[in-house]
Amino acid sequence: MAIITNTDPSTLTKKDFVAEGDVKWCPGCGDYSILSSVQTVLPTLGIPKEKFAFISGIGCSSRFPYYMDTYGFHTIHGRALTVASGVKISNPDLSVWVVTGDGDGLSIGGNHTMHAIRRNMDLKILLFNNRIYGLTKGQYSPTSEQGKVTKTSLMGSIDRPLNPVSFAIASGATFVARTAAHNPKHLQETLRAAAAHKGTAFVEILQNCNIFNDGTFAKYLNKDTKEVENLFLEDGKPLLFDKDSKGIVLESGSHPKLTIEANDGTTNKFITHDPKAEDTTMAYLIGRLGIDEPSMPTVMGVIRSVNHVSYDAAVAQQEAAAIEKKGEGKLESLLFNSSTWTVSDEVKTKK
Repeated sequence: MAIITNTDPSTLTKKDFVAEGDVKWCPGCGDYSILSSVQTVLPTLGIPKEKFAFISGIGCSSRFPYYMDTYGFHTIHGRALTVASGVKISNPDLSVWVVTGDGDGLSIGGNHTMHAIRRNMDLKILLFNNRIYGLTKGQYSPTSEQGKVTKTSLMGSIDRPLNPVSFAIASGATFVARTAAHNPKHLQETLRAAAAHKGTAFVEILQNCNIFNDGTFAKYLNKDTKEVENLFLEDGKPLLFDKDSKGIVLESGSHPKLTIEANDGTTNKFITHDPKAEDTTMAYLIGRLGIDEPSMPTVMGVIRSVNHVSYDAAVAQQEAAAIEKKGEGKLESLLFNSSTWTVSDEVKTKK
C-alpha cells in the first residue's frame, strides 16, 4: 500500500477515500452501499486521512480495506479484532475501524469480538449481517434463521440464531446500534454517531446477499410492511412506529416484557428511549424486538451509548504512571536482568 501523505481534513472529500481499482463484489450486493456511506462520512469527521486504519478478517465484507484509500490490513479468519486491538494500543491517535461479517465476527471470531467489546477498546466495529456465509458459497451462519436450508443444512438449520445486538450488550458494549445498507441516510447518521464515541462502537448493519440469501431482510424494505417492521429510535422520544399509530410499553409483571399498544394520544404511557442509561435491561429488551420476537418491529438506531474509560486509554495511563515511577527503562535491562542465564559449550553459569 502506498504511503499516505499528510492531508488537511478540512479539504477532504469522498473521492479522497476511494481506492484505485475495481470493486469486486457481486452486482447488487449490499456491501456497495456500505462502502459508499463510509467513504461519504469519513471526510466529515475532521480527522486527517492518514489517521484512519481499516482492519478486516475473512469474508465478502472483509475485502473492504482494498477499496478504501486509507491504511488497512486484511487479516485472517476471525482475528480482525486482535490485530485491530494491537494497532490501536500501539497507535492511540489512529481512528481504527473493524469490518467483519456475521460468520467472521460471531463464529470463529466470536471470542475475540466479545473480549474487545468488554475491554471497551476504542474501535469502530462494523458487522455486516446477511445471515449467510457468502464468500464460501452459502453455508448457514450464526445469525441464520431456524429452518434455513443451505448447503450445510439440507433439512433446515436447527440452530437458534444469534442476535448480534444482544451479544454486544451482554458483552458490555458502551455503544450499540443497528442500521441497514438499504437506508444510506440512516446508515450514515449511525456511522457518524459511532465515530464520535470513545470506546467500542458496535454497529450491526443489515445487508442483503442477493446470490445466496436474497431477500432475507425484505420486510424492512417492502412498501406494504416496512412501516410496521421498522422502529427508528430517537433519544428522549417514545418508541412509536407504524406512522406513530402504535407504540411499545413495558408490561407489568414479575419479568420485564415489552408489548405493543395502540397510540390513543397518551404518548407518556410508551417507553421513552434513553440510550445513556447505565442499566442494560431496557437496551437488551429493545434489542430483542423483531429479531428474537418476530411479532414485534425491529429497532433501528443507537440502542446504547454510555461513557466509560476505554481500554487503550487505561493502558496509556498505566504506562505513563510506570514511566513516572521508574523512568523510561531500557530494553537491554529487561532482556538481561538478574534471572538471565548464559549458556556456553562447556558450562552453564548464572550471571
